[in-house]
Amino acid sequence: MATNRREAMRLAGLGAISLAAPALPAGAAAAAPCPAPHPKWQRGLDGQRKADLGNGTFLNPVLAGDHPDPAVLKDGKDYYLTFSSFDSYPGLTIWHSRDLVNWQPRKAALTRNIGSVWAVSLEKHKGRYFLYIPVKASPNDVFVTWADHIDGPWSDPQPLGLHNHIDPCHVVGEDGSRWLFLSGGDRVRLSDDGLSLAGRPEHVYDPWRYPDDWEVEGFSPEGPKVHRHGEWFYLVTAVGGTAGPPTGHMVIAARSRSVHGPWEQHPGNPLVRTQNESEAWWSRGHASLVEGPDGQWYTLYHGFEAQFWTLGRQCLLDKVTWTADGWFHMMGGDLSKPLPMPKGGQTLPHGQSLSDTFSAPLAMGSKWSFFRPAPDEGTRVRVEGGALHLAGKGLAPSSGSPLLLTAGDTSYRFECDIEVPEGGTAGLVLFYDDKLYCGLGFDEKHFVTHQYGIERGRPANPHGRRMKLRITNRRHIVSLHTSGDGGKTWQRFDRGMEVSGYHHNVRGGFLMLRPGLYAAGPGEAVFRDFRFEALED
Repeated sequence: MATNRREAMRLAGLGAISLAAPALPAGAAAAAPCPAPHPKWQRGLDGQRKADLGNGTFLNPVLAGDHPDPAVLKDGKDYYLTFSSFDSYPGLTIWHSRDLVNWQPRKAALTRNIGSVWAVSLEKHKGRYFLYIPVKASPNDVFVTWADHIDGPWSDPQPLGLHNHIDPCHVVGEDGSRWLFLSGGDRVRLSDDGLSLAGRPEHVYDPWRYPDDWEVEGFSPEGPKVHRHGEWFYLVTAVGGTAGPPTGHMVIAARSRSVHGPWEQHPGNPLVRTQNESEAWWSRGHASLVEGPDGQWYTLYHGFEAQFWTLGRQCLLDKVTWTADGWFHMMGGDLSKPLPMPKGGQTLPHGQSLSDTFSAPLAMGSKWSFFRPAPDEGTRVRVEGGALHLAGKGLAPSSGSPLLLTAGDTSYRFECDIEVPEGGTAGLVLFYDDKLYCGLGFDEKHFVTHQYGIERGRPANPHGRRMKLRITNRRHIVSLHTSGDGGKTWQRFDRGMEVSGYHHNVRGGFLMLRPGLYAAGPGEAVFRDFRFEALED
């Protein structure tokens, strides 16, 4: 994540730029645009889009919705992937693949709220798995946790005392020494067991600098990933800021024959950069290299889908080629067309259903997560008799730690049968953070309309303490519906919304707009038959 987070917050409101089209040659006539038909994704569980097209090709993203700062680990035939989880807990869900395109969620590695989790390092060293976790808290620090199996149990995360440094990357040098490379071109030595520091941070690399007239958010060298290939160590870094203008974020690289440097800049920098806002993917960066099942090399990085900052930074897969001079190159185009699948890997079922009948234990971490939960938040929730019972907290979603999902489609709807206790309130939300959300709730006498992160109108509720609510988000246009007869008939609620501004460049925070549910006030709200459906545009 960016070293200029405080600056990014200060620059809230900085949005997409408008770039002029290239000038036509003298005397040339401007032809009417004739765009090619956009390729379509395959549709999976709940109609959600998935990358594998079933014909030997795939269409990005490989993981739709907010999956930022990918940290990938190749472990034999298995690939494991995790992402920044910020204020969501349980967090750091581990995803599993054997072909780099189809991914399944496993378990969350982090269950205790230690702060807002930024870009992590996922490593395996001498048979043990490690996560190095940068956290925004008081003070900022980097934590370490380890496990003997990828599904845990993971040790209780412990702080390293590495204040004011982020985006660690675990590296083993040619001499066996262990290091964390950090944003800004710094590094620090680790103890032999990897569980404590064995030195102080030192500056070892000055990243390549882009031309001054490029439209970027800020220099912000971040997200270092160090890979050993042949006789070289390759240091892959992001610069330009992770949000702001669509052309800002980019991927650069350097190499050295020793983990101790010196570092030689890649002659082709930047390796990936969005050239203008007409491309399908914006602000692409934070890349990790990985060898595929076919022996070819690939890179995973994140990017914003054009016009959909609200979906957060999604996970993209790109091909890597090595050249005779020992450098590598990424395809780096706009990634809007199908690409060849990596060969030789096993295809696992992709994704998961977001619908929930609440007939099994709640999939916490792999599906559902709380926003900024208290240490005892798990005691609020139980599944019993085909229903989710959620104890009320606070007075509104802003103070109620809502229970949320990650949805990766540009259009979708979700609905649920909700019963409120006497004096309590519950409902459905589209939630960015505690200052920016929308949705609809109710108590036994009134509705409560949520918009712009505040509570607005409270019209009369004719249905009493139980009804069905539905939210439809169709390319940022939100409509609300209610049903008092179990979903046989639906009434449109008299409040429409437009939510294209519910995102980082307006609010800060590096999050996404997520569907979910909340309960506030006394007692337990009861949720039954949660249904999610992705809608094709």
